[in-house]
Amino acid sequence: MEAFVKVAKVSDLSPGQMMLVQVGDERILLSNLEGQFYAIGEECTHAYGPLSEGELYRDTVECPFHGSQFNLKSGEVIRGPAEEPLLSYSVRLEGDDILIGPL
Repeated sequence: MEAFVKVAKVSDLSPGQMMLVQVGDERILLSNLEGQFYAIGEECTHAYGPLSEGELYRDTVECPFHGSQFNLKSGEVIRGPAEEPLLSYSVRLEGDDILIGPL
């Protein structure tokens, strides 16, 4: 992804929620943490579990397959079995639009 792309509206995602968005072939997990928006890869790096179907705990998402946990702000692994971090994307707001940009 080389440029910022509109993926949602601010009103689509309340604080404490996350959602799957897709940009081309990339599955991205968009989250709203206390009014700040973050975007990381949506597929667990351990067994490709859909993190958008996982559990959200403060700033951490837990994979529904084997319980790996990732930081929603950085994509870093908090708890295995996953060992590889997720990609983290730039997010910016333009009015009510949420845009995701390059890594």
